[in-house]
Amino acid sequence: MAKADEYKLSWGSVRDVFLFTRRAFGLVWTTSKWLAYAFCFFTLLAGLLPATLAYVSKLLVDGVVSARAVHEPARAVNYVIMEAAAVIALALVQRAIGVTQSLLRAQLGQRVNEMVLEKALTLSLVQFEDSEFYDKLSQARRQASQRPLSLVNRTFDLLQQCLILSTYGILLWQFSPYAVGLLFVAGLPTFWVEARFAKSAFQLFTWRSPEARMQAYLETLVAREDYVKEVKLFGLGNLFLNRYRDIFHKLYAEDRALTLRRAGWGYALGLLSTLALYGAYYWIVVATVSGRLTLGEMSMYLLVFKQGQQAVTSSLSSIGGMYEDNLYLSNLYEFLAIPVEHAATGGETQGPFPGDGLRFEKVSFTYPGSEQPALHDVSFHLQPGHKLALVGENGSGKTTIVKLLSRLYSPTEGVVLLDGLDLQKWDELALRRRIGVIFQDFMRYHFPVGENIGVGDVVALDDKPRWEEAAEKARAEGIIGALPEGYQTQLGRWFKGGRELSGGQWQKIALARAFMRTGADLLVLDEPTSAVDAKAEVEIFEHFRRVTENQMAILISHRFSTVRMADEIMVLEKGRVVEFGSHEQLLAEDGHYATLFKLQAAGYR
Repeated sequence: MAKADEYKLSWGSVRDVFLFTRRAFGLVWTTSKWLAYAFCFFTLLAGLLPATLAYVSKLLVDGVVSARAVHEPARAVNYVIMEAAAVIALALVQRAIGVTQSLLRAQLGQRVNEMVLEKALTLSLVQFEDSEFYDKLSQARRQASQRPLSLVNRTFDLLQQCLILSTYGILLWQFSPYAVGLLFVAGLPTFWVEARFAKSAFQLFTWRSPEARMQAYLETLVAREDYVKEVKLFGLGNLFLNRYRDIFHKLYAEDRALTLRRAGWGYALGLLSTLALYGAYYWIVVATVSGRLTLGEMSMYLLVFKQGQQAVTSSLSSIGGMYEDNLYLSNLYEFLAIPVEHAATGGETQGPFPGDGLRFEKVSFTYPGSEQPALHDVSFHLQPGHKLALVGENGSGKTTIVKLLSRLYSPTEGVVLLDGLDLQKWDELALRRRIGVIFQDFMRYHFPVGENIGVGDVVALDDKPRWEEAAEKARAEGIIGALPEGYQTQLGRWFKGGRELSGGQWQKIALARAFMRTGADLLVLDEPTSAVDAKAEVEIFEHFRRVTENQMAILISHRFSTVRMADEIMVLEKGRVVEFGSHEQLLAEDGHYATLFKLQAAGYR
C-alpha cells in the first residue's frame, strides 16, 4: 500500500466531494419524485426545529425562575407545552425522514442494480472473458447500489446541519462572535480523521477485488450442488475451506490495521474537541456566575454549544462521507461508461443473395491477450440443406467458429457472410433468430421444463405446442412424459419440488431448446449428445437429419459414428483447416481424419 500518498488531502479531493452529487440526485429524482420531495421537505424542517427547541428551553428556564419569584407556577406552563410540542414535532419529522430513507433505499438499490445488469447485457463475450472487467463488475455491484442514496442522505444531512448551525450561530453571536469561531474549530479534528482515512478504505476495497472474488468462488465450490460431487469425491473440501480462511485472514488483517489506526487517531484528536467543549462550558458558567447571563441563557448556550459542536462534526463528517461515497460511485460510473465493443453496425434484416447460405472467407481470430491465433485463414461455404461436421482435437478452433458465426465474437481478419451479407451489417436480433445453437456447456435453468425449452425462442416462451414440437425433434418427449407434472415440472434442486435430471436427460432438454427456433436457417450443435449413449446418439442424429432436411447444420462431435452422417467434414488442427470433404473422400485420402477414424473404430472391436 502506498502509505505516503494514501492520506493526502488536496483541493482536488475537496472538489471530488461533489463530483457525482448531481448525478446521484438525478438518480433519486428519477426513482421517485414524491419521495425525493418529501425527503427534502422533512430534512429542511429537521434543520430548523433544534434551534427552536433550544430557544424554548431558555424561555422555560427563565419562566420557571420568574414564576418561582412571584409564586405563580402557571407562568411556566405555556413554555412546557411549547417545548413538548417542539419535541413531538422533531420526533415526527425524524421518523418521517427514516421512512422516506427506507423507501428510497429499496427503490434506489433496485434501480442501480438494474442499471448494472442492463449495462452487462450490452457488453460483448470478449469483455466477459477479461478478469479486469470482472473486477469492475464486482466493485460496481458490491457497493454502488447503496452509495447513491448514501451520498444523497449525506448531502441532505449536510444541508440540515448547516441550517442548524446557522440558527445556532445567530443565538451564539449574541453571547460572543468568538464562541461561534470556537464552535467551528472544535469540529475540525473529527473531520480530518474521517477524510484522512476515507481514501485508504476505498483503496483497500479496490485493490483486493480479485481476492474477494476468489473467496466468493471458493464459497460457491463448497456450497453449490453442481460442484459438491467432485469436491467430496476428491476430498477437496478442506483445501478450499483453508484457502477461503487464508483469504479472510489476509483481508481481515488489512481491515484491522485500518480500523485501529482510524480509531486511534479519532480518539486522540477527539480529545481536542472535548477540551474545546469544556473550555466553552467554563466560559459560559463564569459569565453566568458574574451575572452577565441568566440561568435560561446559560442552559441555552450550553445546549447550543454542545449540540452545535455535534452539528459541526456531523457536517464535516458528512463532507468526508460524501468524498468516500464519490470514490465508490466512481466505480459504478466507470463500469457504466465501459464502451460497448463489437456493437451492431447495421440494421439489415436480409442479405442480397437469399439462399446463398453461410460463408467464411479467409477468417482469422485471436483472443485478446493471446499471441497465437485461435483460427487462421479459415474458408468454407455451407449451402442450404447441407450438414457440416467440425472435427479436431480440443483447442483446434471448433467452438471459436461457432462463436464467430453467432456473432459473439468478430473476426480479427476476414469476413463471415450470411446470404451474401457481412454478419456485422445484420440487425442483431434478426441474425440470431436465423440461428439455433446448443453449446457443450449449455445452461441448466432451474425453471419448469416448458420454460427450460421455451427460452430457446423467448417470443414463444409460453407456447406449449412449440415446446412439444421441439421436444419431439430432440427425442425428449419420453423424459418429459415420465415427470410427475410434465412440462410444468420444476427442474433443479434450488427450488421446492425440483427434480434433478441425468446429464443425458439435461442434454436432450437443451437440444429441444435449439429446436424452438423454427424459423432458423442454421442449427449449430456443439457436442450436443456427449452425455447420451451411443445408440441413442445415432437415433438422435438420424432423426435430426430428417427434421432439418431444408436447414443448414453444423455438428461438432468426437464420435465418428455421427460425424460420418454429415455431407461435408472439415478437419481443424491448431486453428487451420487441414482437410475438407465427405467421409468417403477423407478416408480415401488416408490423412489425419482417416487416422483418427481408424483409432476410434479400433476401440470398438
